[in-house]
Amino acid sequence: MEKVNKVAAVVVTYNRKDKLGKVLESILAQSCAPEWVVVVDNASTDGTDELLASYETDRRITVLRLPENTGGAGGFSAGMTKAYEMGADFLWIMDDDCYPRPDALEELVNGLDKAEQTLGQQLPFACSVVKWTDGGICEMNNPGTTWDWGRLLSLGQQAVLVNHCSFVSVLVPRRTVTRFGLPLTDYFIWFDDMEYTLRVSQAGPGLQVLTSVVVHDLPVNQGVNFGLVTNQNVWKYEYGARNEFSYRLHHESAFAAAGFAGRVLRGMAQGHVSPSLRLRVVKSLVRGVKFNPKPRFPHSVL
Repeated sequence: MEKVNKVAAVVVTYNRKDKLGKVLESILAQSCAPEWVVVVDNASTDGTDELLASYETDRRITVLRLPENTGGAGGFSAGMTKAYEMGADFLWIMDDDCYPRPDALEELVNGLDKAEQTLGQQLPFACSVVKWTDGGICEMNNPGTTWDWGRLLSLGQQAVLVNHCSFVSVLVPRRTVTRFGLPLTDYFIWFDDMEYTLRVSQAGPGLQVLTSVVVHDLPVNQGVNFGLVTNQNVWKYEYGARNEFSYRLHHESAFAAAGFAGRVLRGMAQGHVSPSLRLRVVKSLVRGVKFNPKPRFPHSVL
């Protein structure tokens, strides 16, 4: 197909110089190459700036160097704002350890267009199949399907309907950002992608295009498990507990929030997490009661 203009890839990076170069080369080599690549450097300290300096002559690449680490949520918000203000019709967002197959973007664009024509409605996002480095499914990046997830499959299309997905290769139309705004920067990390895709699914189901494939180069292939809290990673689980409890409480119900809290407590008990670390996570759940940030919009929307 002809090159699709006005697609901006958005990559958020923090101290992953060794992987970022492969990510960028994979994006630039797409069969349907994006018009722009926006790289958000979240105040990296590992020499990422030197790597990005080598791309200074490539007019397709725009680098945003943030003065401090704003987490994945803040980074994606900044990058999506930049891409929106550059005039992108679609924002293709991903982490700095995501390697898209050569036709990943082309399949997303074509799959979304075909699904919208078939369903007779616009869809708020389209995501890829995320595999781990061994070729199996990446446990952390499985989307949640709708009750009628196989509607398009039954018509011969390689796509399923989903309610939410991770930010590891998801194509977001400009109209979605115009209507629903940006990821919640106050989340910092964890559950920001879930909150965002659940929020925009108010416009209808999202799409997972089964022929669009990326590889997520995580050190270990495992999902979020509160039984694995340690002194080294507890800070992440604190964000995760606060953010998801807040969402369940303020956007679903007190029953849903209580159910989530119960799963967190059971997980930590089953994993024999130390009492001091359990207390830290419980305090984060409590903080979620008053924590309820609101979406921001790109300046050009206002």
